[in-house]
Amino acid sequence: MHLPKIKIPKKYLKIGAWVLGVFLLVFISLGAIAYNKREALLKKMVAKAIAKADKDYGLEIKIGSAGFTGLSSVNMKNISVVPKDRDTLSTINDITIGVKIFPLLFGNVKLSEINLNQGKLNIVLRDSLSNLDFILKRKKKDSVASSNKVALSDLASNLLNEVFYKIPDDMEVKNFLMQLNDNDTASVKFLTTSATIDNGELKSSVLVNDTAATWHLNGKLRPSSKRLNLMLFADGKKVELPYLERKLHTKVAFDTVRTEMKDADYSGDDYKISGSWSIKNLLINQKRISSADVIVPDAKVDADMLIGENYICLDSTSTVFLKNASIHPYLKYTLSPNKIYEMKLNAEEQDAQAIFDSFPLGLFESLEGIQVKGKLKYNLDFYLDTSIPDSVKFNSTLTPTDFKIVKWGKTDLQKINSTFVYTPYEYGKPMRNITIGPSNPNFTRLDDISSNFKNALLTSEDPSFFRHKGFVEESIRKSIAVNFKEKRFKRGGSTISMQLVKNVFLSRQKTLARKAEEILIVWLIENNKLISKQRMLEVYFNIIEMGQNVYGIGEAARHYFGKTPAELTTGEGIFLANIVPKPKVALYKFMSDGSLKGYLLPYFNFIGNTMARRGLTPADTSGYGFYNVRLREGLRQYLLPDSVVIDTNKIEGEEDDMMPPGGMQDKSKNLFDRLFGSPKNDTLSKIPVKTDTVKTKKQLRQERREKRRKENEGGG
Repeated sequence: MHLPKIKIPKKYLKIGAWVLGVFLLVFISLGAIAYNKREALLKKMVAKAIAKADKDYGLEIKIGSAGFTGLSSVNMKNISVVPKDRDTLSTINDITIGVKIFPLLFGNVKLSEINLNQGKLNIVLRDSLSNLDFILKRKKKDSVASSNKVALSDLASNLLNEVFYKIPDDMEVKNFLMQLNDNDTASVKFLTTSATIDNGELKSSVLVNDTAATWHLNGKLRPSSKRLNLMLFADGKKVELPYLERKLHTKVAFDTVRTEMKDADYSGDDYKISGSWSIKNLLINQKRISSADVIVPDAKVDADMLIGENYICLDSTSTVFLKNASIHPYLKYTLSPNKIYEMKLNAEEQDAQAIFDSFPLGLFESLEGIQVKGKLKYNLDFYLDTSIPDSVKFNSTLTPTDFKIVKWGKTDLQKINSTFVYTPYEYGKPMRNITIGPSNPNFTRLDDISSNFKNALLTSEDPSFFRHKGFVEESIRKSIAVNFKEKRFKRGGSTISMQLVKNVFLSRQKTLARKAEEILIVWLIENNKLISKQRMLEVYFNIIEMGQNVYGIGEAARHYFGKTPAELTTGEGIFLANIVPKPKVALYKFMSDGSLKGYLLPYFNFIGNTMARRGLTPADTSGYGFYNVRLREGLRQYLLPDSVVIDTNKIEGEEDDMMPPGGMQDKSKNLFDRLFGSPKNDTLSKIPVKTDTVKTKKQLRQERREKRRKENEGGG
């Protein structure tokens, strides 16, 4: 079947040809006019941009000369950018910028070339002032002017597009200096001696701090498909960051770091960015992390980032690799209407030795060289809605399968099953060696310690000690909620198991590494039953600090009461439990006649009633021995007169590494509950207790006058 041919009359063809010809003529004419007038148009656009920069940002921009060097390329010379009342931000001697014509027709400025010769970017920070703070000024204006919220996914897409649009197809940069001066105490210089992009391949040489090192940032760029693969390394040495070392006292160095972006596009309503990041031989030295260098030989992250309307998320499809071990992280931060933090970690069951071998060198010093068998699996689930912090969720589980310790590392975790020497430290200095065994006359077997003390201490410090395996998740959950509400670290995490491990096995450096090592050792001891609960408690009772250079219940019972631990009464046991959180203030709790100060009575009633409910002591309505506690006569000579008032809150003790400045409050709440909150079903309620406070002379005079007034009224 053939369609009939449609014959167009010649006159219509002629009309069409004339219209097209006229259109082309007008277009060429306008183009010619624009071409001839382009220098004038350029000057007008430059003047407009300079005026806008001055009005919106307070920037003084000067350009020596500007002119076209091709159809779409502009050359500018002698440029300077100076924020108002600030140091010069940037100077450029000579730069040529070319833009692509086709994207420009649709309002997109996409660079085709950049050629820069001799330039400088100078960032200066002085106290609270910076020559970059003009950006904040503009952001503030934008936030006031804008009433419509833009989804984070759209912001991410627009920002990434802007970045990739500004990556030129061809680039040549010579002698461009970037310099940061931070309060004249720390500075860093990066001189890009050369940087080129040719057919998507980036090559650069950057001289750091004049002669310190030469860095290279090389790789491939594919802006049109939003792909890149870059690697940073130095000639013949590690990449070091001297600015961080001078400014933050943190040493960071590595052999190479590589970053790859594989894809960036919308996935439904979310904007998804997929890529990877890897590093070789990372070295970190920061005293808050570890006293020694921490070295990560090989680490890699395959990451899928999701950016939604109001949240940023590292998806669970991401994987972190450390040597032969791996873990899947899930991190989500929701900004509105309430800030919500979510974290999940899932390490699928894998070889236990591979996990131990993956630990960074210098992180777990006492476990280095340990050999294990079996498999391990780990899961963590954390959720915090900041509008309802008490509902925080925290679950952490390390599950072993046929797990067994074959060989110890540097430390034998079973050494405390027999006699050993314990060295207590105060303020980082060793006090004396104490033998934990029968040869020490102050050593006391668990069976020879009064149940009055044992029950009081367990009730106040760790009620579920014989039931938990080193940790109490409910306590950790409560700790997180309290710390968030207080906006400071008020509670940490120390069961008796953790306190014991910290004191016996670990160094006294107060670092995050030591805390992590403490948690792992507790798990190894408790889950592998390396030490019985009874022996752990016995050792704990014999090493616990209970006064100035007083360690263990044997020394404490004799020091305060002239008794053996077996002879302690209910009241004496509750008192000794009370001083554990802050032992150095013990003597300030006594009146000059050796009796206890009245503000401790509510604590005695509270702990005593709790013990009575659990069948650990008979019920008592007379203070559970409070009125019968008497300091031994030999110590009373060191007590202050009753008229002297001491602020015990200002007397610091040797607290846990995560305690806030100023030490613990001298209140009835026990150390375990302060740090952790009480375990589930063992919650100790808060009770109001008076504390000693310093009073001014004026306050004392007012109190005396008020007392005399009442006496006079009573006499009348």
